[in-house]
Amino acid sequence: MPEGQRADARRNYTRILAVAEAEVAAHGAGASLEQIARTAEVGSATVRRHFPTRRALLEAVSGKRIEALCVRANDLTGRGDSRDALLEWLSEVVTYCVSARGLAAALAYDGAEVESVHENSCSSALEVAAGPLLLRAARDGAVAAGVTVADLITLIVGIVLATEHHPDHAARADRLFRLAVAGLSPRDGD
Repeated sequence: MPEGQRADARRNYTRILAVAEAEVAAHGAGASLEQIARTAEVGSATVRRHFPTRRALLEAVSGKRIEALCVRANDLTGRGDSRDALLEWLSEVVTYCVSARGLAAALAYDGAEVESVHENSCSSALEVAAGPLLLRAARDGAVAAGVTVADLITLIVGIVLATEHHPDHAARADRLFRLAVAGLSPRDGD
């Protein structure tokens, strides 16, 4: 929330965000902006003033989870086996995305230019936080050369979005993630 806003604008932002969190949890990334406005008792223009795009709203709703994942990446950096640390973090990203509706959509890359005002701040934050984890794993030969954090986030988003309507989407997403990991790491003797 931008600093220097009037008190009523700050209250509106807080109310809209709380309602949006509940709506996204209930209906996913496609939650109705109009319903959010009605429930928050503000006009649609007020919602759009605070959140000019759906992505901006999803990023705000996902902010606490993204922050927790960034902290976790920092905690795991330099600890134990580099491959295990990276895979533990990635598994936690999958778990968060499965359990927090809308998070995978917030992480999805939409092709916006890097300098765009609509840059994906959620994915950017995770790329920065997980960069050292991936770098260490790559230096140790635990991850194929050329793999980027953006590649891994895209892989996770794809898995989560592809399994979100499966009857046991958490188990299915985890299974597909494990299959991807088996192909991600170089094999001895190859």
